[in-house]
Amino acid sequence: MTHLVELARTVDDAARTAKAIPQLSIEYPGLSVEDAYEIQRLSFARRLQRGEKRIGIKMGLTSRAKMIQVNVDEVIWGRLSDAMLLEEGGSLSLSRYVHPRIEPEIVFLLKKPLAGRVTALQALAAVEAIAPAMEVIDSRYENFKFSLADVIADNSSSSGIVVGPWARPDQDFSNLGMVMAVNGRPVQIGSSAAILGNPIRSLVSAADMVARAGETLEPGEIVMAGGATAAHAMSKGEHIHLAVQDLGDVMIGVEA
Repeated sequence: MTHLVELARTVDDAARTAKAIPQLSIEYPGLSVEDAYEIQRLSFARRLQRGEKRIGIKMGLTSRAKMIQVNVDEVIWGRLSDAMLLEEGGSLSLSRYVHPRIEPEIVFLLKKPLAGRVTALQALAAVEAIAPAMEVIDSRYENFKFSLADVIADNSSSSGIVVGPWARPDQDFSNLGMVMAVNGRPVQIGSSAAILGNPIRSLVSAADMVARAGETLEPGEIVMAGGATAAHAMSKGEHIHLAVQDLGDVMIGVEA
């Protein structure tokens, strides 16, 4: 347990200071997924001790192609804090990140507690609203190299979120067109269907996974459903715009 506490401090410091670190799995080749989630929990607890508030969770590896690529059969998750919120239409600073990338997503806002094994209908009944969103993901590992356990320990690359206008959830959001453009030029084109075939399946998985960790998704919290396309590596001077069919737009600028 002692070394997990120390590794939690290492990844937290890396995220807080935007400094790259060696892969944890190199020094600890036997690092398990269970160990990695404990490191994540301990690391996030340090954020809470500094005064940050949990606002929800993010889901990762929600693409079947990504699952096959890293040889896993289950999505992963990470925790979100209020310090990760970015102003819609504002700008983010690259100096806060190590290897910042951004990806288009769908986000859920909850109105009821949610945890455990639930059906898609039960999960949807807990949703207050949905919105277009983008997530800034950032691996803190040197040379952008990592194992599955490394990613999970690093809070599943959770780094920043920008959320667009909220919309009613009683509409079909299973296959919405999504276009992410940089300075007016489309760089990623996809569909919400790329998120486990339907983003609601991501919410179902979220409820199950947090329950296994002894936690509950609370009213007012959000769940980022996962990337619908590959992520875009950001550069200074970019203006990034996501348009989601029937849901609206979300924008962020990039500065040094």
